[in-house]
Amino acid sequence: MTRAPQLKSIDCTACGAGLDILGGGRVTTHVCPYCGTELDALDGYKALRRFGDMPRPDSPFAIGQAGTIKGVSWTIIGTLGLTETYKGRRWDWAEHQLYSPTHGYAWLTVEDGHLGFSRRQRRAPRPDWMGVQWVETSENRPTVLLDGARYVYYQTTEATLAFAEGEFTWAPNVGDVTVTVSALADHAMLDFSETAEEREIYRSEWLDPRETLTAFGLDVGALRPVGKSPLQPYRSGPNEEFLKLAAPLMAVIAAVLGLALALLPGKTVLSETTLRLSDLPQEVSFTITQPSRLAGIYLRSDASNSWAYVDLDLTDPEDETLFEAGRTMEYYTGSDSEGSWSEGSNSASLYFLPTEAGTYTLTLDGPETGVWTSPGFASRQPALVAVTAKQGLSSGFYLLLLAAGFLAVAVLTWGRRLLHDKARWVQSDWDDD
Repeated sequence: MTRAPQLKSIDCTACGAGLDILGGGRVTTHVCPYCGTELDALDGYKALRRFGDMPRPDSPFAIGQAGTIKGVSWTIIGTLGLTETYKGRRWDWAEHQLYSPTHGYAWLTVEDGHLGFSRRQRRAPRPDWMGVQWVETSENRPTVLLDGARYVYYQTTEATLAFAEGEFTWAPNVGDVTVTVSALADHAMLDFSETAEEREIYRSEWLDPRETLTAFGLDVGALRPVGKSPLQPYRSGPNEEFLKLAAPLMAVIAAVLGLALALLPGKTVLSETTLRLSDLPQEVSFTITQPSRLAGIYLRSDASNSWAYVDLDLTDPEDETLFEAGRTMEYYTGSDSEGSWSEGSNSASLYFLPTEAGTYTLTLDGPETGVWTSPGFASRQPALVAVTAKQGLSSGFYLLLLAAGFLAVAVLTWGRRLLHDKARWVQSDWDDD
């Protein structure tokens, strides 16, 4: 027995409330939203049974609302409320049955403020079914293939039907349990659902909440998504694919150039000159022929388990002080329960930018020294300091800084995808142990 195709509305045969008929010719059951009575759509909407005190699921969508999803106009014809309880935790969500005269039936799911769009999968994946037994006996995550995509096991749910109203293509029964094994790919999920009577495969995709709410004429603030939905695909930026390749490459190039510049030897303008610390103050002079190029002064002492400090004063060819500074040279060795150790350096350096060509004079003064004693290790009071100077040095600092910047861009670019995927999989119940 079938209903009249021209039928647009009826009165509930239990409570008399007016009900719109929205769902097309495959509807078999209509649950009255006013009294909860299940009506047989194939037998004059005869009252079959009544569902009482059903908790309405939290959803901004309602029966009769219409909107466009993926370019197709859909009308909400039914609403289900489902719940799952596991280890003291409870999850609730809503599923709205959709109808399109041209595309048939689908589902709109509302959970944690996220939206999913599901349709029955007609073409079987390979293998053709992922069931509980396979999941429980597999050492690795079960995987199926469909249309070139790889779907990897995500979770198993046991959903209990707690609420029903509207039109459906089957007879929902409050208290019925559906076991669903879900497998996740980059852009979709396959749900292998099984009840006591049948089993079906659905393919689900994420819907943008703002776009979908707007399409159904609802306030964009009606949903507040929590976290990441496992269905939510990664949305890359307009230049992300380019940056994923270019940023690491540019980081390597900048680092190589920076190191090459940093390692250029420069030209020696003052050969190593050794002075006794006890003879300070002393002056040494050197001639700069490459102004506006980096120059360096290098110090080396004979410190061993000791330290030496000297003051430095550099004047330019006009006898104007270019800078005053100080450097410490210290070197220590010893041993402990973890073995021998050493720290410090008996060398020091400083760099400056000459203002003009000519003779520069370096004055070394104010020496201070000290000795550190370690049992079994000899100490030596510093007595000498050697001075060397170079010009025409190249600094790789800014290129190395640029390399660090490119590296940060690369890490952020690749890291965004990794963090997104981690958030999608956080609710998976698979345990690798």
